Amino acid sequence: MKYLTKEWYELCQQTHLHFGLRVHNGANKLDENLFLRLYKRKEKADVKQERELYNLDPRYMLEHNGQVLTRVDKAFGEEEVTEEDQIVFHMPPEERAHIEKLIAEYDVRPPFDEKKCKEEYKESMESSFQYKAEHLPKEIVEQIADIRVFTLGYCTREVMLQLKKQSEENRREMERVSNEYREAILAQDIPDEIRSRIQFHDCTVTELLTGDEVVIRFDTRGGFTNINKLTLVAPEIIKQDGGIVGSYWLYQELYRIDNGYELHVLFDGEHMPELIVRCADILVEEE
Repeated sequence: MKYLTKEWYELCQQTHLHFGLRVHNGANKLDENLFLRLYKRKEKADVKQERELYNLDPRYMLEHNGQVLTRVDKAFGEEEVTEEDQIVFHMPPEERAHIEKLIAEYDVRPPFDEKKCKEEYKESMESSFQYKAEHLPKEIVEQIADIRVFTLGYCTREVMLQLKKQSEENRREMERVSNEYREAILAQDIPDEIRSRIQFHDCTVTELLTGDEVVIRFDTRGGFTNINKLTLVAPEIIKQDGGIVGSYWLYQELYRIDNGYELHVLFDGEHMPELIVRCADILVEEE
């Protein structure tokens, strides 16, 4: 990747460092009692939310079956709504079957396990403590008295101001790179038909075959397309990191070269693998 690199992606995650934080007068020193009090408050809120989700009856998903839907322009217009402007929504059989399966499972579910919920919350928070310590700017981490209290959503006024400043600097740099990327891509002599073939954002890679062709197959359920096969004709692999299968497609950069195209792809996975392939043509299909 030339522009939408791993570093750029990480920068994108660092443009709202101050969001969700509140200034707390006690955050300027290590105070175990303060941490425990705040932790219990957050844990209680999490258990309440998880209990409500666990006890949410899936029957509500059947409520819109049979509803009368009106054309938007008629619903908000001044003209009289006629029968021709309305349709009755009928749920597809497979969707109804799925919901009925959820209802059956819901009706025989065991009681909500509060102990397990608290254990999972503890594991999640411990992971978040470590993540914050490793991914926040080092000079800011050094000013945080208790990373646990910070992760729960509280900091000093000084740290808040620095986080806002750093977030704004990161946003400006992110936008600068994004603008350079757009200019570089628009300058490529690539037909719109070819550009439109590569729309795999958030699709999971299920298979990657290399040889006379590079073939990538996808699980598209998380993406925005039904096209699940990409073929790169007459390929020359420039870079192929491990761990691509099982990761999902984040961003791509497509460049015109003398004998075809050069495709750069960044995937989201444990190590954010990358693939760069030169090819004569790009083919896609729905299998």
